[in-house]
Amino acid sequence: MEEKVLVVKKGLCKGCEICVEFCPKDVLDMKDGKVNVKNISACIQCNMCGKLCPDYAIGIRRNG
Repeated sequence: MEEKVLVVKKGLCKGCEICVEFCPKDVLDMKDGKVNVKNISACIQCNMCGKLCPDYAIGIRRNG
Protein backbone atom coordinates (compact mmCIF):
# COMPACT_ATOMS: atom_id res chain seq x y z
CA MET A 1 0.00 0.00 0.00
CA GLU A 2 1.25 3.46 -0.88
CA GLU A 3 2.06 5.76 2.00
CA LYS A 4 2.42 9.53 1.74
CA VAL A 5 4.73 11.48 4.03
CA LEU A 6 5.23 15.21 4.57
CA VAL A 7 8.90 15.98 3.98
CA VAL A 8 10.58 19.19 5.15
CA LYS A 9 14.08 20.11 4.00
CA LYS A 10 14.93 22.87 6.48
CA GLY A 11 18.24 23.54 4.75
CA LEU A 12 16.35 24.73 1.66
CA CYS A 13 13.74 26.78 3.55
CA LYS A 14 14.28 30.54 3.31
CA GLY A 15 11.44 31.40 5.70
CA CYS A 16 9.04 33.01 3.22
CA GLU A 17 6.02 31.52 5.07
CA ILE A 18 4.03 30.83 1.88
CA CYS A 19 3.44 27.22 2.94
CA VAL A 20 2.24 28.34 6.38
CA GLU A 21 -0.18 30.89 4.96
CA PHE A 22 -1.76 28.57 2.39
CA CYS A 23 -2.02 25.33 4.38
CA PRO A 24 -5.79 24.75 4.61
CA LYS A 25 -5.51 22.77 7.87
CA ASP A 26 -3.02 24.93 9.83
CA VAL A 27 -0.45 22.11 9.98
CA LEU A 28 2.61 24.36 9.71
CA ASP A 29 4.16 27.25 11.57
CA MET A 30 7.55 28.92 11.72
CA LYS A 31 10.28 28.17 14.25
CA ASP A 32 13.67 29.87 14.24
CA GLY A 33 12.94 31.30 10.77
CA LYS A 34 12.19 27.90 9.20
CA VAL A 35 9.01 25.95 8.49
CA ASN A 36 7.95 23.64 11.29
CA VAL A 37 5.32 20.89 11.38
CA LYS A 38 3.14 21.65 14.40
CA ASN A 39 0.15 19.35 13.82
CA ILE A 40 0.88 16.46 11.44
CA SER A 41 -2.34 14.66 12.37
CA ALA A 42 -4.33 17.48 10.74
CA CYS A 43 -2.51 17.12 7.39
CA ILE A 44 -4.84 16.04 4.56
CA GLN A 45 -1.91 15.52 2.15
CA CYS A 46 -3.19 18.06 -0.36
CA ASN A 47 0.42 19.10 -1.14
CA MET A 48 -0.53 22.78 -1.31
CA CYS A 49 2.68 23.51 0.62
CA GLY A 50 4.79 21.67 -1.94
CA LYS A 51 3.04 23.22 -4.92
CA LEU A 52 3.62 26.76 -3.65
CA CYS A 53 7.10 26.50 -2.10
CA PRO A 54 9.51 28.44 -4.36
CA ASP A 55 12.50 26.59 -2.89
CA TYR A 56 11.15 23.01 -3.00
CA ALA A 57 11.76 22.78 0.75
CA ILE A 58 8.50 21.00 1.61
CA GLY A 59 6.07 18.59 0.04
CA ILE A 60 4.37 15.23 0.07
CA ARG A 61 6.49 12.22 -0.89
CA ARG A 62 5.05 8.84 -1.80
CA ASN A 63 6.58 5.73 -0.23
CA GLY A 64 5.79 2.26 -1.44
